Amino acid sequence: MTDRFRSGAGRLCLDFIRTLRYRGTPSETEELPDASAWGAWIDRFGPFAAPVRPESADEARAVREAIHELLTTSVRPSTRQRLNRVAALPVPAPSLTPSGELRWQAADPASAMLALLARDALELVTSPEFARVRKCAGARCGALFLDTSRPGTRRWCSMGVCGNQAKKSTYRAKVTTGFQALGGADEPATTFSS
Repeated sequence: MTDRFRSGAGRLCLDFIRTLRYRGTPSETEELPDASAWGAWIDRFGPFAAPVRPESADEARAVREAIHELLTTSVRPSTRQRLNRVAALPVPAPSLTPSGELRWQAADPASAMLALLARDALELVTSPEFARVRKCAGARCGALFLDTSRPGTRRWCSMGVCGNQAKKSTYRAKVTTGFQALGGADEPATTFSS
């Protein structure tokens, strides 16, 4: 189940907004359709040891869209107010168990997770890192990610997925173009070595 959510965007809030996969394309897919999916996302990315079972995913989706707006467009006052309100909620608190393990607790883990996400987004948008937030150049993707490469020229959210697809497409186009330049038969000629 953990493989259903993508990670690696560079910030928790960026991983969170990727739960609307292929945003703005015909393939757009909602990864938080219900409370069960929202709980699974918290279990994957949150600090809690025990599974979280929220009652609804409505507020999570609303906060996700507010974060996306904050990072990509001019922010409406209502969006700013929502994020400020959510960021002010109690966050998970650490506690030490009798065996010396660190555990994170919250009266309402789902709300505490939203508070962490809103705070992360507010910190990101006001930090120098914000200048390195990029939109994936993948034809179907468009996910946001934090470019941590030294030159700051990263193009894809994931080299293993979007970058690999782009390289395959470029290679196929070169092969097709080269083949057409050689005569353009339906099948490439087979070359035998002796």
